Amino acid sequence: MRLRGCGPRAAPASSAGAGDARLLAPPGRNPFVHELRLSALQKAQVALMTLTLFPVRLLVAAAMMLLAWPLALVASLGSAEKEPEQPLALWRKVVDFLLKAIMRTMWFAGGFHWVAVKGRQALPAEAAILTLAPHSSYFDAIPVTMTMSSIVMKAESRDIPIWGTLIRYIRPVFVSRSDQDSRRKTVEEIKRRAQSNGKWPQIMIFPEGTCTNRTCLITFKPGAFIPGAPVQPVVLRYPNKLDTITWTWQGPGALEILWLTLCQFHNQVEIEFLPVYSPSEEEKRNPALYASNVRRVMAEALGVSVTDYTFEDCQLALAEGQLRLPADTCLLEFARLVRGLGLKPEKLEKDLDRYSAGARVKGGEKVGISEFAAFLEVPVSELLEDMFSLFDESGRGKVDLRECVVALSVVCRPARTLDTIQLAFRMYGAQEDGTVGESDLSCILKTALGVAELTVTDLFRAIDEEEKGKITFGDFHRFAELYPDFAEEYLYPEQAHFESCAKTPPAPIPNGFCADFSPENSDAGKKPARKKLD
Repeated sequence: MRLRGCGPRAAPASSAGAGDARLLAPPGRNPFVHELRLSALQKAQVALMTLTLFPVRLLVAAAMMLLAWPLALVASLGSAEKEPEQPLALWRKVVDFLLKAIMRTMWFAGGFHWVAVKGRQALPAEAAILTLAPHSSYFDAIPVTMTMSSIVMKAESRDIPIWGTLIRYIRPVFVSRSDQDSRRKTVEEIKRRAQSNGKWPQIMIFPEGTCTNRTCLITFKPGAFIPGAPVQPVVLRYPNKLDTITWTWQGPGALEILWLTLCQFHNQVEIEFLPVYSPSEEEKRNPALYASNVRRVMAEALGVSVTDYTFEDCQLALAEGQLRLPADTCLLEFARLVRGLGLKPEKLEKDLDRYSAGARVKGGEKVGISEFAAFLEVPVSELLEDMFSLFDESGRGKVDLRECVVALSVVCRPARTLDTIQLAFRMYGAQEDGTVGESDLSCILKTALGVAELTVTDLFRAIDEEEKGKITFGDFHRFAELYPDFAEEYLYPEQAHFESCAKTPPAPIPNGFCADFSPENSDAGKKPARKKLD
């Protein structure tokens, strides 16, 4: 299984969004992984700063938070639903100025001595919503505190001591996970504020919905674009030699990022306000198209590619299991194509036994694109051809259905490694005893990892203790229980760059501080229209 010919298809010259077709490609790096390696000199600097400047900076930052708290408390008294008075009273202007100054002092103490600002921030009447990307760290709060814009936050955050008071001051829109109707209410509230003709503060939204390593822009969630109001794109850059800012799912944790960042002499950040983007009538009707076009504009300003990977792909990449996906796995691309074809993981999981039975009947016989489409019960399309090419390693227009079923099993249940292997043994195993040879085991594991090449000789010999030249799933299962880390030892022992997932998130909740509020039952994100893009 490999990414063969997965580059973007040529877009018609007349396409309004042809530039997005040029940029749309799988990123070279997993966007949810950040690898931070310090040289000996950098380690010495961190050690020195830990003993000297770090505690001072931490104390100053804490003092600034405490100083801001009573001001925010007084200013946030009253109903949060009440429309802000216009014009603002003098005392509120003074409080706003003081809070901005205190927050700027806090960031200065943290090493952000200069914040480079490019472009002009639009007035609330021009653009009620600011879309920020890429979202890569909790330090992305810098533009929030500089502008005192509202944000979309989890309702639980307002109960956090001190922090909750500061949050309430900027009049956020709260999303409650316990309220089934909360996301719809959030969109309605944003619409109400957007139509207030600038009476409410602007709302800053991070449409990616989770943190990435800034190598590309992942799929924008449609929540910010459902109101159909003009937005101002804002791009963030951290042009530092050592990237201690990035906080992704796999890499340094939140406290380590804070510690390493405060141990740098100087931290750079750039905020660029792009021109206001006013949606067309078509984009107002199709929030997914609106989101995609705004993402294209921001990607061009950043000079990065865009990808259709989402937070759900992050969960796939970092799922716990004995077979942990490498950074260059094809399965993220496969999962994207599965979504694009409208195939639901929940339904696919229920049908895995049926799919495996059909693939077993075919055995090793390879099929063409038409039979492949019939097998998945979808029409032949460009997306299906892209999926087909993942398995057509020889380029002869033929694929093995068993490989597709193995990939589907991984995508549907990424943490259940042994269930996927057992399913594969049923398809590849001999009729009489269910055994597989070394070549079949290699094919199974290559597909389960989404890689083109994999050496399994040592692993096969370790399992095949009696040297029969074949093994059963029972043999594999017993070996996996005795050696749960067999993959690290036998499949990629020398790949120091292999991205392991030791730090898997405890729950499927995006990191970052801006909650997603895209309605789960909205059609906005299901089938992104390609009319203006491709």
